[in-house]
Amino acid sequence: MAIPLILNFLTTPWVFLVWTTFLKSFILLNLILGLVSLTVFAERRLSAFIQDRVGPNRVGIPMTLLGGKKDIPLWGLGQMIVDPLKLLLKENFQPASVNGFYYWLAPKLVMIPPVLVLAVLPFGSYLFGIQMTIADLNVGVLYIFAVSSLSVYGITLAGWASNSKFPFLGGIRSSSQMISYELSMGLSIVPVFMICGSLNLNQIINWQVANGWLVFPYWSHGFSPALLLHHPSQILPTLVADFSWQRLLLWIPLLISFVVFLVSIFAETNRLPFDLPEAEQELVGGYHTEYASMNFALFFLGEYAAMIAGSGAIVALFLGGWSCPLIPDGSQPGIPGLFWGLVNIAVFFAKVSALLIFFIWIRWTLPRFRYDQLMKLGWLGFFPIALGNIFVTALILAFVHH
Repeated sequence: MAIPLILNFLTTPWVFLVWTTFLKSFILLNLILGLVSLTVFAERRLSAFIQDRVGPNRVGIPMTLLGGKKDIPLWGLGQMIVDPLKLLLKENFQPASVNGFYYWLAPKLVMIPPVLVLAVLPFGSYLFGIQMTIADLNVGVLYIFAVSSLSVYGITLAGWASNSKFPFLGGIRSSSQMISYELSMGLSIVPVFMICGSLNLNQIINWQVANGWLVFPYWSHGFSPALLLHHPSQILPTLVADFSWQRLLLWIPLLISFVVFLVSIFAETNRLPFDLPEAEQELVGGYHTEYASMNFALFFLGEYAAMIAGSGAIVALFLGGWSCPLIPDGSQPGIPGLFWGLVNIAVFFAKVSALLIFFIWIRWTLPRFRYDQLMKLGWLGFFPIALGNIFVTALILAFVHH
């Protein structure tokens, strides 16, 4: 008797919403923390590959601690465990001259906003009939901009509270950089709203499922798994018949929006070539110069979590989210729906991982901007381009609908 009562209680609408939201949040948070560790490891290995070095390849399974004669290297994957352990065991030293409360608060303000951004990212379609979004907001994109901007307060506070000139300069640089590229990033998304007609990320992804990803010329209804499996010879004629100059014209402003948004994400996450707030050669370590142990680790985690959140936003807005032309959406209940729902989640994280590799590749191949170049690119480059792109999109839409 107890089991049916428990099941009835758990399926009550508000109880069901609470425990499924908590479960999705718990699983997603652990996935992201694991992805942060993998990204750090991948960055070390890829940077070594680019610079013709070996990289971490020793730390693996410590068989000598268990009585063995030799450790198992396992490609150095144990480095993902050793790095956080080292940061945990270091002394959390706090200089005497700092402003204690704000010095302590700053790393938390850097770490929390990227995690909050993950709440509105659709990381899959459906599992067991449950939508794979923690919070399906109608203003999801505006929420991303509002929350992600809060990280700069943590960086600025860290620079000011450290009571040291190099961190202070790093904090000032970060705030001016955020202001410069936040405008371009926000304006670059306006053409997406104009074409998709929604601020809801799930609806934007569903629009791309029906019409094609925003960064590629569209397919309307012709490119489908059924057509591929049963009538493969009809794919090319169907796509040719479905092609129109109007769609190609709309693709041009969307491609410009994608480039502006992508580069602005680099600036917002303080990644090379936009890492002026840290700039080791000029500012020692910038805003986190006076931090050690877990306080420094939170800055480190915040940077990589921001990369993951930014990559997720790019995937959702421009790369079709969890969708793939050859994969169903997993909305049907049962084993086939469960399987394709898991595949949709894997597709989303595969796209995010590809973007993270792109972030790493850019960091280790391009030099850092001078500060005047960074400001000029933001104000005289991307801002007018993003603003003009809105008018171009409006003209094209008027022409298409006419």
